[in-house]
Amino acid sequence: MEASSGPSRSSSQEPDGPCDGADRLSALPDDLLLDVLARLPCAAAAARTEVLSRRWLGLWAGLRQIVFRGVALPSLEAALGRVDLPLPAVSLIKIRVPIKQQRPHQPAPKDKEHWRDSAGVPINSLLRAAARLEPEKLDFRIPSGISERALAVDLPCLPRATFIALNFSSLFSLAAVPAGAEFPALETLSLAECITDLGGLLSCCPRLRTLRLSRAVFPDCVIRVVNSPLLQELVVECEARLTQRVVIVAPELKQLTISFTSVVAVNITVLAPVVEKISWQCCYLGPYIVFGLWSLSKLRLQSAERQGEPTTLYIYACVDPSPFRAQVHNFRREIQRHMVAAFSVFELHLTAKGHAFGAFVVHHLLGMDRISTATRRLKVVLHRSELREVCPTHCPCESPNWRSQTISLDALEEVEFNGFDGVDHEFDLLELILGCAPMLKRMIVKLSEETSASNDGCAKIVNIFKQASSSVECNVYHSSGIMYSSQNCPST
Repeated sequence: MEASSGPSRSSSQEPDGPCDGADRLSALPDDLLLDVLARLPCAAAAARTEVLSRRWLGLWAGLRQIVFRGVALPSLEAALGRVDLPLPAVSLIKIRVPIKQQRPHQPAPKDKEHWRDSAGVPINSLLRAAARLEPEKLDFRIPSGISERALAVDLPCLPRATFIALNFSSLFSLAAVPAGAEFPALETLSLAECITDLGGLLSCCPRLRTLRLSRAVFPDCVIRVVNSPLLQELVVECEARLTQRVVIVAPELKQLTISFTSVVAVNITVLAPVVEKISWQCCYLGPYIVFGLWSLSKLRLQSAERQGEPTTLYIYACVDPSPFRAQVHNFRREIQRHMVAAFSVFELHLTAKGHAFGAFVVHHLLGMDRISTATRRLKVVLHRSELREVCPTHCPCESPNWRSQTISLDALEEVEFNGFDGVDHEFDLLELILGCAPMLKRMIVKLSEETSASNDGCAKIVNIFKQASSSVECNVYHSSGIMYSSQNCPST
């Protein structure tokens, strides 16, 4: 750790103890002694060196990086008050408050109240004590159980801070920034379990590059990140279950990670023209985004780990007979809203529960312009379900004309089916895709565990493959291994 020079003491000063000069460590200059103290894991440990001699008395208060680990919350403000250096005083203040240990059968502590001042929380006065030292970095974390209600936190002005991280392990609300307050040097802001409207705060941080919001709560059900012209990395993990709107305006944003849940259609506006890496996820709670028998459960848009690899759009849907119904254009529009970045891989996860899915895939997914024109690789994963239904007569899962539908899959080069059961509508879907993808180079079919490797399903798949262009590489797999490859003789 870095140490400050502080008020200099003479190296010839007489050490305490015997006069034979044996205490040579205490005779070292302050700069060297501070370097020794900086290597201790906690400022409290550095302060305990005062028992060695008067030479060490108050020396720890000259540290440039102050780390408190295991120091009780009520003692921290007084400890920070002992730091009395010419400003700017410190480069780092890092606080880790311990979890209070209880003895067996000991009643729960009743001392939470002494952690609260007249404004509700002494954390505010502790933050002001830290701000007095004008740190370049403030990293403040306390355990859960400090308060039984949401803490009301006032973020003080920190004109030199380039990094601020607040994690109180329980819900806290960040009060509006006072008029005229600015954080002119702030580049990284990290808040956990925070209730806040970011509008006023972000406008006070003109140099903000990284914003991380973990388990965040937005009181108006709107995730809004605007007024941050230099923002390059945004991470949002939203706790609210009723997210209704997402608004992100960040012209320099390069990395976007966001996860949220909803039970209703979400209005999405994302203006991030230079984004390079994205991880976007929306989970729907309950069968409210539905069309026919099908309900959306999750949508993801995920960049690959390796640079240069394609981005994937994931759609998870399941059969869920619900009294709620939607018009097809509303259903499609909800999916399109989440296409906030370009993709070329489409991975579809279906839980059909015994129903046909060909019409749903062709009409309402592959038939969407943005999916049909962008998809170079298609993967369909069929998930098993303990509940398998019997389709009634005229079941809405079927459509009389989907097999004759013509869709343009001009960019499609590779198709994979995982969990193929060998029922008629699955063969029909294979055949339709083969006929609509002139650039197709490879198709893989992986049979489900329940599908026998000895039935005539493989032969029927092979027959469909043989009708395709000879340039398409076709492979059929079972759990026992490869059953057919167009590059070799069939093993059946």
